Amino acid sequence: MSGFEKLSSNKSFEGWLNKYKFTSEKLGGLPTQINVFLPKEAEKGPVPVLYYLAGLTCTEDTGAQKGGFLRDAAAHGLALVFPDTSPRGAGIESEEKDWDFGTGAGFYVNATKEPWKKAYNMYDYITQELPAKLATSGLPLDTKTASIMGHSMGGHGAVTLYLSQPEGTYRSASGFAAILNPTRCPWGEKAFGGYYAGGVEEGKKSDATELIKSVGKSRKIELLLDQGTEDNFYKQGQLLPENFVAAAKEAGVPINVNFRDGYDHSYYFISTFGPDHIAFHAKHLKA
Repeated sequence: MSGFEKLSSNKSFEGWLNKYKFTSEKLGGLPTQINVFLPKEAEKGPVPVLYYLAGLTCTEDTGAQKGGFLRDAAAHGLALVFPDTSPRGAGIESEEKDWDFGTGAGFYVNATKEPWKKAYNMYDYITQELPAKLATSGLPLDTKTASIMGHSMGGHGAVTLYLSQPEGTYRSASGFAAILNPTRCPWGEKAFGGYYAGGVEEGKKSDATELIKSVGKSRKIELLLDQGTEDNFYKQGQLLPENFVAAAKEAGVPINVNFRDGYDHSYYFISTFGPDHIAFHAKHLKA
């Protein structure tokens, strides 16, 4: 099973949530963990895959345990894959210093700056290595039929991976309270300044607002975004959805963005609108 070691298995909504551990080459040869939810339909054959990328300080367990996604994924016959948010144990001196950089804060990019570039290659891990390992794992997954979603830093990851990968890699993408213009916010400036040799300027290749400008009208964009109006990080200028909306409008790219009155940044918000996101992806994955 591609070196997968099963750590746990829990039945849920007639399906199974399994946790696996394996060694990742893209993450510097370090062990990493994922959760995979298999719906009952997987007993009959491979099912489409929906990836969930979690936010700052989170792990592979956060979305699986707090998102409330399993019921709806089971109802739609979708597999869910929950990766970790960074490599762990890379042995970099400042790796554990800050909650918003280093461990738990990989930002789903490939670092080009020492000493981070050996292990902090979350972009390649999510887009290349993880799908390849899942495809040869023996699990009943149709890895060629995939979509992606995420929260906060993970929403940034979901949107930027969707926009930067070849059309069809992911059939759809969605984000909850996504960081949508990281080159213009403190979180992104810190991350890109630390991970990229070219700093924030190089980080434009990992900025959803910059990417949407050049996506091209020939590509049909299937993107759903939800943002709570009482989100403190939104109020602090960390997320900047308006910048993304303006750039998409200028580029002539239609997108679906909802501002949800009274909701914050928490998993109470995510679990409220999670069913909408699962249904959105199911429509594209089952098309």
